[in-house]
Amino acid sequence: MSQAFNNTQPIYLQILQRLCRQVVRGEIKAGEKLPSVREMALQCGVNPNTVQRVYAELERLEIAETRRGLGSFITEDETRLKRLREQLKNEQIERFIADMEETGFSPEEILAGVRERLLGNKGQRGD
Repeated sequence: MSQAFNNTQPIYLQILQRLCRQVVRGEIKAGEKLPSVREMALQCGVNPNTVQRVYAELERLEIAETRRGLGSFITEDETRLKRLREQLKNEQIERFIADMEETGFSPEEILAGVRERLLGNKGQRGD
């Protein structure tokens, strides 16, 4: 996971977002044990306190749970994981629309562009 961090937001949020995306993509499965705080800190090249904050936030969001003496695990609550997936999708769409509107595109132009991109590329992707 060792990747560069940007200066636009706190490192713990960037790690949290990466982990959430990995869960949504299925790279980290429901019920899977997360690395220990120390291991994750080494992987990310950050202070263990930063990872502790990430794990606490995952728990607050009900994406992970800590089992005393065993470590932190991704929730097995499929409803919660589906909500996470939906939330990430909506956040991405909102950012995209905001960027497009800021650039000066109308809702109609945005929709036409998305439609063209998705349907126009169908044959190229072999769908």
